Amino acid sequence: MSSSDIFIGEIIGTAVLILLGGGVVAAVSLKNSKARGAGWLAITFGWGFAVMTAVYMTGPLSGAHLNPAVTLGIAIKDDSWSDVPTYIAGQLLGAMIGAALVVVAYYGQFMSHLRDPEIVGDVDEKPIEGPHGGTKAGPVLGIFSTGPEVRVVWQNLATEILGTAVLVLAVLTQGLNDSGKGLSVLGGLITAFVVVGIGLSLGGPTGYAINPARDLGPRIVHSLLPLPNKGRSDWGYAWIPVVGPLAGGALAAGIYDLAFV
Repeated sequence: MSSSDIFIGEIIGTAVLILLGGGVVAAVSLKNSKARGAGWLAITFGWGFAVMTAVYMTGPLSGAHLNPAVTLGIAIKDDSWSDVPTYIAGQLLGAMIGAALVVVAYYGQFMSHLRDPEIVGDVDEKPIEGPHGGTKAGPVLGIFSTGPEVRVVWQNLATEILGTAVLVLAVLTQGLNDSGKGLSVLGGLITAFVVVGIGLSLGGPTGYAINPARDLGPRIVHSLLPLPNKGRSDWGYAWIPVVGPLAGGALAAGIYDLAFV
């Protein structure tokens, strides 16, 4: 596959991933959404179906990595790094596009939600230090990016490392196509269910980013969008869902090389 195929495929696939994944969080969270209050099961299965849709849509074009941690794991496994910047650039841009499209789809709900004083409160207050550090995030940031229920840095980081290691090890052992460069047809289904499983089992502490582009791209969009009363983007936490998944991807590749080769 060419560099242009990789770049375009990862933009489209990651945009679809975030549109559907962020969309289910918006549907469950926002005022005047028909799905409001549907709960964690809806979110985890929504993200799983988002992964499956994006993989099947763009697998033939780019291999459907859709995640810098997956790209890193495959690069370490194959000792092949030439396409890594292209993959990651496409993933980050696609994630930003997908996040912006979620706002388009739910614009009325965003505006209603962010103008409700009972929901928003005083978003202009000074940053609030939690019991374990950090600042109060904006009232809709969870639609764009992840955040911890309890801010304990080592635990939050460990949770992201563990979840991503499970994901990437599943991809490396079960999900790759014959070329080993991307997800197979069966691999897309397996990976989708792995994502659901991670969300149900390990999603509680941090919201399971398990994908640096999925968290960083939409967080950038949140910081730039002129939504009223949107609050802060919680940049003090933002490094954890980037560093943790990358470390998890590298860990999975190391386990793969030690145990499966």
